[in-house]
Amino acid sequence: MRVLHTADFHAGRNLRGYDRTPEIHEALIEIAALARSERADAVLVSGDLFDTGNPSADAEAAVFDFFLRLRDAGIPGIIIAGNHDSSARLESVTGLLGWVGIQAVAQPSSNPQDMVRTIETKGGETLTVGALPYLSERRLVKAADLLGSDTGAWRQKYREGMGFFLRRLGEGFRAGSVNMLMAHATMDGAVPSGSERTLQFDLTNAYTLSGLQLPPGAQYVALGHIHKPQQISEAPLACYPGSIIQLDFGEGGEKKQVNLIEVEAGRPARVHALPLASGRELKTLRADLDSVEARIKALGDFDGLLKVVVRAPSGTALPGLKDRVLKLAPNTLAVDLEATQEDLALPELKREGLSLTQLYEQYYRERRGELPDDLRAAFKEADEAARTEEVA
Repeated sequence: MRVLHTADFHAGRNLRGYDRTPEIHEALIEIAALARSERADAVLVSGDLFDTGNPSADAEAAVFDFFLRLRDAGIPGIIIAGNHDSSARLESVTGLLGWVGIQAVAQPSSNPQDMVRTIETKGGETLTVGALPYLSERRLVKAADLLGSDTGAWRQKYREGMGFFLRRLGEGFRAGSVNMLMAHATMDGAVPSGSERTLQFDLTNAYTLSGLQLPPGAQYVALGHIHKPQQISEAPLACYPGSIIQLDFGEGGEKKQVNLIEVEAGRPARVHALPLASGRELKTLRADLDSVEARIKALGDFDGLLKVVVRAPSGTALPGLKDRVLKLAPNTLAVDLEATQEDLALPELKREGLSLTQLYEQYYRERRGELPDDLRAAFKEADEAARTEEVA
């Protein structure tokens, strides 16, 4: 049996005002073609089909066109909702998706066996998949339980709740079937792309699962949520295929892929990475103020998307810099300023002896210019009110 595993489309993704949906659509067309050329018996999509819970019409068109291409190739699929998806919205179209051979598990069920899906392949084999959509910490750790508990206790409670679902899904595996698990979650030891923080996802504070919690009967665990392709566990074999294009400048330089799993009932699975060529390359260029134009010219015919970070003393006024950069590189999406190391060396010395109001004035001046009198007065009033409340 040959199963193609992908995840994290993020259709509708907008980067610094630039719509990435056409590139994502191109990647989905490429993945559908790979599924056909590699003779995949099924496709698994481990969540985050969309970038927001209310995707644009173009984003929906890109994803649904992918499903139609799979239908035309006679390839069934199973999908789960990720944290960026609206589970209710995806639930509302499960019936329609079923007509094109796509089984969707959008919301967790009180009976985990309702989340077990099967596919009968043309070769007469059976694929059984325990499909666990994204479960937020808020759903597993009630607010009342958080009061009076430390962070470690919250995370342990989350693990226990997820462990319940994982065990019950494992009970749905069948002898004589290829058995797989799907989940949209963070595993211990996962290595993030630089973009997970940008996407409001902080691994240092994330609730995670241990590889020891994965059902031992799973021949392959199809994960989604982390954008960097990686194998996270050997027994059972668990992998993140990663996002399908470089979604953010934090992913610049990453090679994107989907996974092709070759497996038969009762035998170890083999994973092959299939590289993807779609999507524009993202690059971050860092340069000092006096060399930025020469550095941009040295890029030559780079046709990807560019972020330029200019190192300059804090508070330096740089009128017209963005226009100059755009004239040299129209494919630039962002021009950011970065304080020089000299400015950052001993920031505590620059703050020593300053009042809270003076610190705010310094902060405002470095970013926007002189602090308006009415804003200064409002800040002082808020500061005094806070101090009065603290004393009381």
